[in-house]
Amino acid sequence: MFIVAGEVIHRISGLSWAEFIEQRIMKPVGMTSSFGSYNRAKAATNKIDAHAPVDGKAIAVPHDWNETANAAGGIMSNIKDMTTWAECLLNNFTTKDGKKLVSDKNVQQLWSLQIPDRVAAKNPYDTSFYGYGLGWFLSDVKGHKQVQHTGGLIGTVTQFTLIPDLKLGIVVLTNQQSGAAFNTITNTVKDSYLGVADRNWLKTYGDRMSKVEAEYDKQKKEAFAKSEVFKKEKSLQPKAEQFTGTYNDAWFGDVEIAQQGNMYRITCKNSPRLKGELLPYSNNSFIIKWDDRSYDADAYMIFDYDETGKAQSARLKAISDVTDFSFDFDDLDLKRK
Repeated sequence: MFIVAGEVIHRISGLSWAEFIEQRIMKPVGMTSSFGSYNRAKAATNKIDAHAPVDGKAIAVPHDWNETANAAGGIMSNIKDMTTWAECLLNNFTTKDGKKLVSDKNVQQLWSLQIPDRVAAKNPYDTSFYGYGLGWFLSDVKGHKQVQHTGGLIGTVTQFTLIPDLKLGIVVLTNQQSGAAFNTITNTVKDSYLGVADRNWLKTYGDRMSKVEAEYDKQKKEAFAKSEVFKKEKSLQPKAEQFTGTYNDAWFGDVEIAQQGNMYRITCKNSPRLKGELLPYSNNSFIIKWDDRSYDADAYMIFDYDETGKAQSARLKAISDVTDFSFDFDDLDLKRK
């Protein structure tokens, strides 16, 4: 959806998505230190380093982004500019010099529920409605309308929250990878404006994440333990000629499976950082252990064989619920070339 939007903007305006956003939105709003893409911020000297958890420690990871997807998450900004943006939106999408960016009719559309979702009977903010508008998550908190969205790349996560009738904007930008962290900050600030007594969100989310992470670790350990057992069953493991070769997904491109010494390797041609080792798991599947451990996205690769015992297709499935939905493994339909 976002990539299509970028193409439409280019077709109509003659500008790239990043150029259009900078000229038509950022500049009029007064976001003087922001950029429409990471590459356009190369001259900036104070950019953050992203950090992702690996084996319980936060490690620096390279900024991983494709210019094609700038409309989905390519903007580079800072607290000063993002609070300027929040002020513009809270002022009915009006810039400091009085320019109206979006008509009142379209603002109402943006901030009206388009896709309602269920709400838990009991929740911390007595929320009675929740769902998605046009590019915004919408809900009510203690009787006030809340407009919100998050953002996330490997090693950086953000949260942007508005409560329009309180003229309140909360911006949380991080150089690490924890939604629990930005929720802790946002909710603590929000509660102080709503007159809610301290609820110790740090402990609440800390306890919750400890349980969730323990379950993630269990899922991963069980998968790798089963692989270790199956490694010993040499007679049950498929032969290299049965599944090695090149597979293609119409969207993702070519994926190569090759034998290197006594191991099997996977390489994704259009995403060169996506490469790793294949560990035998069952008679028709392997675990992909990615070389880049910051992904936390190891996956099952499940082959479908024909009557001669030769793999004709393959699909992927994450081994743990920790894997972010944006990896889109389940959407791949790999066919042998």
